[in-house]
Amino acid sequence: MFDVILALLSAVECAMLGVDFAGQTGLPVPLAVLMGFLAGGLLLFRRRWPIPVVLVAVAIMPANMGYLMVVVGLYTLAASEIPRRITGLLACMAVVGMFVVLLVHLHNLGDSDGDQQALWIVALIAGLMAVGMTAPPLLLGLYAGARHRLVESLRERADGLERELSLLADRAEERAEWARNEERTRIAREMHDVVAHRVSLMVVHAAALEAVAAKDPEKAVRNAALVGDMGRQALTELREMLGVLRTGDGTTRPPAPRAAVPKAPANGDGPCLDELDALIGESQRAGMTVELNVDGERVTYEREVEQTVYRVVQEALTNVHKHAPGAKVQVRLAHRVSEVAVLVLNGPADGVAADAGLPSGGNGLVGMKERVSALGGGCVWGATDEGGFRVSAVLPDRRAVVAG
Repeated sequence: MFDVILALLSAVECAMLGVDFAGQTGLPVPLAVLMGFLAGGLLLFRRRWPIPVVLVAVAIMPANMGYLMVVVGLYTLAASEIPRRITGLLACMAVVGMFVVLLVHLHNLGDSDGDQQALWIVALIAGLMAVGMTAPPLLLGLYAGARHRLVESLRERADGLERELSLLADRAEERAEWARNEERTRIAREMHDVVAHRVSLMVVHAAALEAVAAKDPEKAVRNAALVGDMGRQALTELREMLGVLRTGDGTTRPPAPRAAVPKAPANGDGPCLDELDALIGESQRAGMTVELNVDGERVTYEREVEQTVYRVVQEALTNVHKHAPGAKVQVRLAHRVSEVAVLVLNGPADGVAADAGLPSGGNGLVGMKERVSALGGGCVWGATDEGGFRVSAVLPDRRAVVAG
């Protein structure tokens, strides 16, 4: 509506000035009025075609019409995205054309009044009027265009920031989901490590207790005591783990004192290499023949490294109890430069030993490999040519690697 009103005003202006133009040139008045009305009405298309509008305004300026069209056209031209070279050229054309028209008009007006003024005064007045009519709309258009571009850039930047925030929120949700999955996997792995070994030994002792209950009461009593000790140890470790899950701050509440409980891992951070003897002793008391060989001087590794080595040996011994009862087992631990290696090798199952019928979930070896890989190590397992099974892992001592 604003553009239509401006176009109507410009058309009316040009049509009214066309009457004077017809009187000066001898054209029919209706034709001059129609030409002026059509030329002034072109201002309606100033936003789409600002260059032709300004050119038409400059072209009809000698007919003493189109002043509103020049002012509005220059403003629109300066505010648009047209290159500044073209804008400057058209602005100069408009200033020169208006200067010439005003100079001639003022000179003729002075002659008609009989007042002969100096030409330089007329030229000065015409120049000031030409600049006064063209410079303000041109500068205002430049300001409006710069402001519009600034607002658009800020809006695009805000849209970009909004998209980035949305993307960051999606990524944060993905990371949170990944963290939840990792936490569930870690909890499942810890529960497996804590429960599987102790319960497997309890089942083995319970089977032995059932076998010797009638023949050897003293041995049955010892096996029953071992089953109770294993159960109490499992409950103690489960209580510590559940305490971590409840508090959520990594601290554990001290378990209630229990009488006659064999020494479990004393530190709240998990087992270490010094407790391998106790772990192997539990399997030996269950009737398994286990031999431990240590190569190299004892080195204190990071807590995660020692805990992972312990869990590898624990999982391997548990699998021997499940799948190869009565087999002989060799545990080899090697302290090397910047790494620690462990090998658990068992022979074929002894056919004389009774199968305890322990179930297997199939996740122990997978969890063990996840532990080792998370610390930058490697873990392999597989059957041997003699019919046994081997599990080996190598973990780097990251402190030694960094120091080196």
